[in-house]
Amino acid sequence: MSSSTAPKRPITDESAPLSLCSREPHVPADRLVAELVPPPRFDSVRFDNYIPDPAQPSQAEAVKVLGDFAAGLGGSPSDGGDAGGVLRWFRRGGRGGGRAASAGPRGVYLDGGYGVGKTHLLASLWHATEAPPERKAFGTFVELTNLVGALGFQQTVATLGEHRLLCIDEFELDDPGDTVLVSTLLSRLVEKGVALAATSNTLPGKLGEGRFAAADFLREIQGLSAHFRTLRIDGEDYRHRGLPEAPPPFDDAVVTAVAHRTPGASLDHFPALLDHLSRVHPSRYGALCDGVETVCLTDVRPVPDQSTALRLVVLADRLYDREVPVLASGVPFDELFGEEMLKGGYRKKYFRAISRLTALARDARRPVEEAGAAGG
Repeated sequence: MSSSTAPKRPITDESAPLSLCSREPHVPADRLVAELVPPPRFDSVRFDNYIPDPAQPSQAEAVKVLGDFAAGLGGSPSDGGDAGGVLRWFRRGGRGGGRAASAGPRGVYLDGGYGVGKTHLLASLWHATEAPPERKAFGTFVELTNLVGALGFQQTVATLGEHRLLCIDEFELDDPGDTVLVSTLLSRLVEKGVALAATSNTLPGKLGEGRFAAADFLREIQGLSAHFRTLRIDGEDYRHRGLPEAPPPFDDAVVTAVAHRTPGASLDHFPALLDHLSRVHPSRYGALCDGVETVCLTDVRPVPDQSTALRLVVLADRLYDREVPVLASGVPFDELFGEEMLKGGYRKKYFRAISRLTALARDARRPVEEAGAAGG
């Protein structure tokens, strides 16, 4: 779905691998808007291939509710369609009575643990909504705030205000500025008739807890909550079973050999990559990975501070979205974040990053075997 600013080049056994550290991509604002679609990992997901756990009836209920929500989305004000479709879906008391449509929430919020398929359902909603791709948007919370940074607030409202649906994955509030920004943005979009859908692991009224003085921003947080009807999706939360078991890392020689023998591989020294990320805006991390088929990292170490850790989380999300395997030497990925970080307000982000990098590390075993460098 996206245009590449760094075209893929052929790699042979004699070619040097790519380097993420050598890239400083420029991402035009129109690309940021065009890329607000489900990532490749979720291209083929639909409601009918989501498999609810029979022991968790809330999962099947979520499929039904979201299917009805998609069916209720009519046209937007700008094309003369039924902009009130989503409002009637939320109206209490049916067509003949109950509260006015404008008094109710204008979106749906999927709350639940990791591994219950919230992103699958959110992407399925995007696919099921009858609107051209340019009239519906799907992005992470970070991508949404990055868009505002690139376009400016008023232009973001004007651009997204023409959409029928805005899906926000991994809804998070990390600081007071984001709280006020997103609260105001969503309020303006709701006024324009845009339907909202979001996923998170935190109930809307609890967003921001443990990260900043949430009580000082209670009005804004409650304002966000008012936009959503919450759907709780129960199921096994893999995060609560402890950290995922990461595969053992390889040694530097294996990682370097695979990078030189694998088409489209990149090779970077992990501490240097962390330093490079500090000079590239997170909105460009997707473009940083353009044309990369496998990421190879040497000397992986625990991240030194929280700012660095949060940038790494964004990179992990972009790699996971693009299904790019990650081959590494050094410490295993479940040792990336220190105990203090894993007990802090950003712990869910770090747990997610560990889980996703672990999955990508497992995927990386295939390039090792294909390169013939596994070394037994």
